[in-house]
Amino acid sequence: MTDRSDDLFAHAALTKLQEQAPLAARLRPRTLDDIVGQPHLLGPAGPLRRLIESDRLSSVILWGPPGTGKTTIAEVIATVTKREFVRLSAVTAGVKDVREVLEAARARLGEHHRRTIVFVDEIHRFNATQQDSLLPAVEAGLVTLIGATTENPFFEVNAPLRSRSTLMRLEPLGETDLERLIRRGVRTEGVDIDDDAVELIVQRCGGDGRQALTSLEVAIALSGATHVRLVHAEGALATSALRYGRNDHYDVVSALIKSMRASDEQSALFWLERMIQAGDDPRFIARRLLVFASEDVGLADPSSLTTAVAAAQAVEHVGLPEVRYNLAHAVMHLSRAPKSRTVVDAIGTAHESLSGAASVEVPQHLRDGNSPHESVIAPRRYAQ
Repeated sequence: MTDRSDDLFAHAALTKLQEQAPLAARLRPRTLDDIVGQPHLLGPAGPLRRLIESDRLSSVILWGPPGTGKTTIAEVIATVTKREFVRLSAVTAGVKDVREVLEAARARLGEHHRRTIVFVDEIHRFNATQQDSLLPAVEAGLVTLIGATTENPFFEVNAPLRSRSTLMRLEPLGETDLERLIRRGVRTEGVDIDDDAVELIVQRCGGDGRQALTSLEVAIALSGATHVRLVHAEGALATSALRYGRNDHYDVVSALIKSMRASDEQSALFWLERMIQAGDDPRFIARRLLVFASEDVGLADPSSLTTAVAAAQAVEHVGLPEVRYNLAHAVMHLSRAPKSRTVVDAIGTAHESLSGAASVEVPQHLRDGNSPHESVIAPRRYAQ
């Protein structure tokens, strides 16, 4: 009788915790079709979907920005494939913990014929010894490793472990995906929301689905759980952004580019600040500067590309409001730089040659003398 009472109390506590869980946790998908975004991986012909549905998924590293669904995908995989799902903390788990998980997986497979998924969030925080301790089990297929990271795995994950895993890149959620997610949250909470409040949250969350739902949850609380208006969204985001519609967005981007092209530094800085205040993702702005550095400046000032790349890297490490200084630095440099279209013209000429049916055969003197189709090493030609 006591055991039954304990079970009832445990179930009641679990139910209460689920009811009080953050909105993002309560909306976590249970099926592949419930997942928002990542159509290149999870669409009807997506490689990840096909591997999951055929239960042929081997170890994988999911790599992408926060809030793009890495943990969600891992948990859905465990549900769809009916495998045991074990989570390891990259911060607190040591080699001993890893070995215990692997021993349990071996016993589970032998006694119940059930395979195990080991999920390691932020796997780049595992040191070399911890990563190496997973290698034998991953290589033998004892466990399916799903690693999640916001960092580039080519730099942060050991080469042996990386080579035994499929790397899959997750992209930031698009505006349509974010709106779907917000509308789903609104229905779950049973409230109404104005379109401009939805648009502001979409603009300000930078493709991060978790941030969008967290902001929505705060906005709902500020509204008294009745009707979410723009002022509530602004309060949730701690901003009174100078907003613009989607069509205006592209006009402002164009104004920034044309001002830099005309070497009008003050106007370019004005439109940069306009974009920042409107809630544009700094990463989007940095991408436009990267393109401009080669497309409009090019060889006239090669250091412009270096400056733009540095600004893009700064965006990944510095948040608002300080990142505006890095972006302003790049905008000022690009505005002052001499302009040249030689890079665009050069690659355009190459494209036209290919379109004009130019021969794609590599000339003999340019071939790799060590390639299998070469029986004789071609002589080197030196400039006269």
